[in-house]
Amino acid sequence: MDMDDKKMTFTVINDEDEEVECEVLFTFESPKTKKNYIIYTDNTLDDDGNTKVFASGYNPDADETELLPIETDEEWETIENILEELQNEIQKKDNEPD
Repeated sequence: MDMDDKKMTFTVINDEDEEVECEVLFTFESPKTKKNYIIYTDNTLDDDGNTKVFASGYNPDADETELLPIETDEEWETIENILEELQNEIQKKDNEPD
């Protein structure tokens, strides 16, 4: 997937057979798991008012993007570490003086 200045979106079918547009936040390849991951949101909020964020595996070489399940605790740990690093970077930038 190529990212540019435009929002990258895709459509999924939810449990109620409704089409839901999702926005790609970022993609990455993990050297540890040797897999590619996509982090995305449907821009809905959870009960605490936070934007819901989802993660899936994907094959960047496939003709059509297919979301793949995260299968191991190691994969979840990798994803959580990346998200935590990004959140820390954002907080650090937000706290820098203008």
